[in-house]
Amino acid sequence: MKQNKLGTSDLLVSEIGLGCMSIEPGNETEGKEMIQRAYEEGVTLFDTADLYQFGWNEEFVGKSVKPFRDKIVLSTKVGNRWTEDKKSWDWDPSKTYIKSAVKDSLQRLQTDYIDLYQLHGGTIEDNMDETISAFDELKKEGLIREYGISSIRPNVISYYAEHSNIVSVMMQYSILDRRPEEEMLDFLYDKNISVIARGPVAKGWLSERALQRNESDQYLDYQGKEIQVLVQNLHSELGSERSLSQTAIRYALHHPAVASAIPGASSVKQLLSNIGASASEKLSSEQVAAVRSLSKPNVYEQHRR
Repeated sequence: MKQNKLGTSDLLVSEIGLGCMSIEPGNETEGKEMIQRAYEEGVTLFDTADLYQFGWNEEFVGKSVKPFRDKIVLSTKVGNRWTEDKKSWDWDPSKTYIKSAVKDSLQRLQTDYIDLYQLHGGTIEDNMDETISAFDELKKEGLIREYGISSIRPNVISYYAEHSNIVSVMMQYSILDRRPEEEMLDFLYDKNISVIARGPVAKGWLSERALQRNESDQYLDYQGKEIQVLVQNLHSELGSERSLSQTAIRYALHHPAVASAIPGASSVKQLLSNIGASASEKLSSEQVAAVRSLSKPNVYEQHRR
């Protein structure tokens, strides 16, 4: 599988990674097989977060990747802390919390270092300089190799891009969520900051399953019926040389700022279908234009600069 450099770092990530959030307790056997098969198929980016399943996901991923830990990029996230009753979580981007939370993540992941440590959100009201200082210190201490942010807020992304040493921004990006195209992708590419595209299949809406879903459901500013029509039009316009989900993943990868797309998967079959997008042809400029003509050029309306 094609490997791409992450920003200005020495980290190489597979163009298709594995978002591990969808691996749930009770599905450990298939989850472990998914992680093993992903590695065998060339996936080198495995993403989790301390928030997922109250830390269980980090524990599971850490245990599952242990046999090939030094051959992959292990990424996790910080900033959200569960309340005592575990019914909700609070936002805490303080240096004190980040430098404490990283130790818990390292223990759960059964590793001495985290390849990519990401801020799991962020608001313009945060003391971002303090947060940046925390990540810089962790890097100097050797506890993390690089850091980035996971955000869809233009004002937050812009601040970190201008004032920190982030190597990546994880953001939602798909045919149904083209907001990054308006102002983020070219901006980050010029800054030599890579994008990790999450949600490229839009919670399954960009797959053949879309036609069996409820017409009244909604995804961002799309109604279910609209998406079903879009799916049919994409089939008619682009043909069937690849599955719709593979087309969706290839679309998320078409911009040079995007180093990796990380679809989630709940089964080995789904995982292998996603990974198959890497072996399929890149979308031509004509195909990209066709996708854009059929879908909405939605834009970020909140969290402006």
